[in-house]
Amino acid sequence: MAVEVRVTAVLQRVVGGVKSIKGSGDTVQGLLENLESSYPGFKEQVLNGEGQLHRFVNIYKNDEDIRYLGQLNTPLADGDVVSILPALAGGSR
Repeated sequence: MAVEVRVTAVLQRVVGGVKSIKGSGDTVQGLLENLESSYPGFKEQVLNGEGQLHRFVNIYKNDEDIRYLGQLNTPLADGDVVSILPALAGGSR
């Protein structure tokens, strides 16, 4: 199954400078494994040493935060769009 993966600048360096790549997997975890095989170093940008999502990384499946779905076990289907973004914070006092 083909899934579109949209990435920001940090991950674009790992995937060859493009904003969108194709991957496959039945779950987000499977997708990350697939992307790691094609782009070594990809997973370490997204997951911590325990295999959990880095605290400051957000992953969305079709614009829904996977933290409120099935986290890394969130199922994927052909044609889904997965966006991987750094969490943003800040502002003025």
